[in-house]
Amino acid sequence: MIVAVSCSSSKTDKDDTVAAIVVEGEKQPVDYIDPIIGAITYGKKSKDAHGFGKTFPGAATPFGLVQLSPDTFTGGDNGSGYSYEHPTLEGFSFTHMSGVGWFGDLGNFLVTPTTGKLHTNRGVPENPEDGYRSRFSHDTEVTQAGYYAVTLTDYRVKAELTAAPRAGIIRFTYPENDSSRIQIDLSRRVGGTSTEQYIRVVDENTIEGWMKCPPEGGGWGAGAGNADYVVYFHCQFSKPLKDYGIWSADIPDVPRKMRFIRRDNYQDAVKNAEIFKGRNEMQGKHLGFYTDFSTKEGEQVLVKSGISFVSIAGAKENLEHDIDHWDFDKTRQEARDLWSTAISNIAVSGASDREKTIFYTALYHTLIDPRAFSDVNGNYIGADKQVHQTDNFTYRTIFSGWDVFRSQFPLQTIINPTLVDDEINSLLQMAALSGREYLPRWEMLNSYSGVMLGNPAVSVINDAYQKGIRNYDVEKAFEYSLNTVNNTGNGELGYSHKHISKTLEYAYSDWALATFAQALGKNGIAETYFEKSKNYKNIWNDEVNWFRAKDSTGTWLEWKGKTVHGQGCIESNPFQQGWFVPHDIDGLKTLMGGEEAFKNELITFFENTPEDFLWNNYYNHANEPVHHVPFMFNEAGVPHLTQKYTRKICDKAYGIDAYGLCGNEDVGQMSAWYVLASIGIHPINPGDNKYQITSPVFNDVEIKLDSNYYSGKTFRIIAHNNSKENIYIQTIKLNGKPLDRFWISHEEITKGGVLEFEMGPSPVIN
Repeated sequence: MIVAVSCSSSKTDKDDTVAAIVVEGEKQPVDYIDPIIGAITYGKKSKDAHGFGKTFPGAATPFGLVQLSPDTFTGGDNGSGYSYEHPTLEGFSFTHMSGVGWFGDLGNFLVTPTTGKLHTNRGVPENPEDGYRSRFSHDTEVTQAGYYAVTLTDYRVKAELTAAPRAGIIRFTYPENDSSRIQIDLSRRVGGTSTEQYIRVVDENTIEGWMKCPPEGGGWGAGAGNADYVVYFHCQFSKPLKDYGIWSADIPDVPRKMRFIRRDNYQDAVKNAEIFKGRNEMQGKHLGFYTDFSTKEGEQVLVKSGISFVSIAGAKENLEHDIDHWDFDKTRQEARDLWSTAISNIAVSGASDREKTIFYTALYHTLIDPRAFSDVNGNYIGADKQVHQTDNFTYRTIFSGWDVFRSQFPLQTIINPTLVDDEINSLLQMAALSGREYLPRWEMLNSYSGVMLGNPAVSVINDAYQKGIRNYDVEKAFEYSLNTVNNTGNGELGYSHKHISKTLEYAYSDWALATFAQALGKNGIAETYFEKSKNYKNIWNDEVNWFRAKDSTGTWLEWKGKTVHGQGCIESNPFQQGWFVPHDIDGLKTLMGGEEAFKNELITFFENTPEDFLWNNYYNHANEPVHHVPFMFNEAGVPHLTQKYTRKICDKAYGIDAYGLCGNEDVGQMSAWYVLASIGIHPINPGDNKYQITSPVFNDVEIKLDSNYYSGKTFRIIAHNNSKENIYIQTIKLNGKPLDRFWISHEEITKGGVLEFEMGPSPVIN
């Protein structure tokens, strides 16, 4: 039984800032979720240019369209809009990205409670009084699944946020003041601004409008990511609009990207915006809205809004469907219940509260994207900028392909196969409606950003098909996959000009395409692309005994050593990238000189890795290219080293505070690695239906299986005598029978059953 206990809103102690959820009996899995984990970009511990988790700490629902979260700073490599190290808050916006590097995007519809003088500009952290931002203390922050609370020090206003799938609601608790206010910056956007806005006062409780966010306004990659979208809102206030207005800044005629909007002339223009008191409607380039009112001590004022990327009518329908009342606590409880259901697909026991907090928060982070992009009525904006409708899948967005094909989507194939179907259908729609007829690599709100490398969508589709996830047009999926590898690959050279990373990753996607073709009986195509998948060998250089980039004439590039960053590698060095031959490990062993040489290189790779697993030149868990490598010890005949190092990574590279992710979350990938590794399984080669077996963190794991896809009901992983000392697998049984291998198939898992380990303090060496 769950009992909600309300606490006094006038207190500021962290334990008393929010209605606490008290659960009689054992702590529930949802109570272990703490969204503050990873919510820092750069801080005192930063060692590299990529930073930490970059997650957001606010309220969301599983794969929801709305993420209502605080924003500390607009600008720079601060993709989620929030960083724990920042001392001030700008306000609370309704859309956020999770864990991205580069210049982020979204952060639209920024709502801020203020008192006193009206400021139309944000101001700067060094002098918050000059704008509407406020100081705050982490002591007043509360971060829970579907709920966030904080007190704005300068205004003495407590803010509480909660979300529904396509709407959000905020509860502000004010001090006594004759000039209290809610203000909304319609131009605000992470990484830039919206370039045009429209707002209309509908009635004494309602406003609605839109904000255009094209690449000229910056955003994703400071505009280079080609994000081009419109956010529509339908917003209501619990306190009637009596004294309100719209401000409009006469901004300089320059591009709206961050390097311009940070300049003094731009900021001065916003600071001196013209205020149109009582104005009911306006369209312009830099608008904001405010409503003034008096408040008594402890008076609560609520604001709620539906969000849509399709239309104002869609935003209104989303709000009416999701939050048709003013009961904040009801929506908060519904959000909590949604998270309880979403994380119930995997239950773990037999470890510390710290490990459960890491696990369930990691699972939470894997359930944010790919998020819903369609409205509750099925309408969505397609890649052709037209309105379309679907009634048989949810149109989804934010596919961080290069990251998530490695762990995030393999995890979802087990616990959320419907989501995988949704994403594949969405990718196919993008390919068709964009007119490109090939798949995006890193997609955001229908944009083909071109970020990173490889053809990860081909991997995701092939992996899903091999696992029986097939609720999409299979022939069209194959056609677009074929077009994709032909559009971006190693070409006639058989390698990529001056590139190790591209050569190896394109070789893998050729293998994925070939495997897909073989399964469909397209044997001629399969044979061709299996042959292409071996092109990674074309850049092996015997002189340095490693992969080495060469140009289109066949001339080797200068060699600076395996651990020197660059040299034809993206966000990595040759030692790190060189392990990416997941589809042909036997061939990789041969190049290296056999299994013994392969094993010794792996050992060297890990023995030189720092204890904190922060950014480094060896096993760099902070970034994706190496995430499969710990499991390769299984293929080297020393599985105990896979067990040793995955347990160590789970312990050292993850934590329970803002620094709890050693690198960017990357839209679920970093957390998905933990979820899989900590329960004892992880793929090396998505698409071969094999999960490598390793030492589980937990003593007992139960996975619920979707009966619409799989014949089994549950799959359990039990580790007897498991502890921080007993990390080595002594024996393995599958359904009571000895298992003499360190991998398990997807079919064996999804049939249901029990994988059982006997654990001990010493490795078993054959």
